[in-house]
Amino acid sequence: MKKARKIFTYIFSIAFAAIWIFPVLWLLISSFKDGSELFRYPLTFLPESPTWENYKVALEQFDFIRYTANTAFVTIIATVSTILMSCMCGYGLAKYKYKWINILFFALLATTMLPTEVIMRPSFTILYKLGLYDSLWGCIIPTVGTMTGVFMMRQFFITVPNELMESARIDGANEGVIFAKIMLPICKSQIAVLAILSFRWRWNDYIWPLLSLRSPEKYTLQLALRTLSGAEAVNWTVLLAASVLSMIPVLIVFIIFNKQIMSSNMSSGVKG
Repeated sequence: MKKARKIFTYIFSIAFAAIWIFPVLWLLISSFKDGSELFRYPLTFLPESPTWENYKVALEQFDFIRYTANTAFVTIIATVSTILMSCMCGYGLAKYKYKWINILFFALLATTMLPTEVIMRPSFTILYKLGLYDSLWGCIIPTVGTMTGVFMMRQFFITVPNELMESARIDGANEGVIFAKIMLPICKSQIAVLAILSFRWRWNDYIWPLLSLRSPEKYTLQLALRTLSGAEAVNWTVLLAASVLSMIPVLIVFIIFNKQIMSSNMSSGVKG
């Protein structure tokens, strides 16, 4: 019975993974097809005559380097800021005992129930009045505060024994030293997970750049991809190639932090 259940679990997991992987695989393979083959019926999975021309056109006609640099600037600054803010807020909400701390936490948690559309207009109004419209900083500042990161770090810091902080205070460490030299080093796995989530959110963000950027030279990569869609025709093969190129940085970040993610998952399983 256990063996049959194990086999069923493997089959289900493989089938589920295939459903998620197939669209990405189709995107990758189709980026090597020419326009006529892409829309040929019946459809073919593998390209008959693979070509790099789509990538060449994407790099030459599509200002990929500029848009990638803009996106990297927004993503890196926003990710680092998100990590610092989430760690500090999570630490404060978990370790400082005041009557209003829990009220503040649940009030912040309640904001996650609001649809993005509800806060979009007031956020844009503030952005405009601060003079951040048509600025890359206008894509960064509104996205720095994320309750997902605060909640994640708070739940981790709750599991850290208070005796660790008390021992450091007895040794003369102030709150800044405790946070920077004791708390941050022991939550590297959680920071790695948050870094990947934040990096992916910012790199793939479309709505905020669409609202806050007007000048084409300041476009982020996801916003600039729409320029490949003309009013009358869409160069789908070049669009597919540019989309594949835009996925590479996220994949690299995941590979770099993969060890930390696995470590975080294992520690979560042990605590559970």
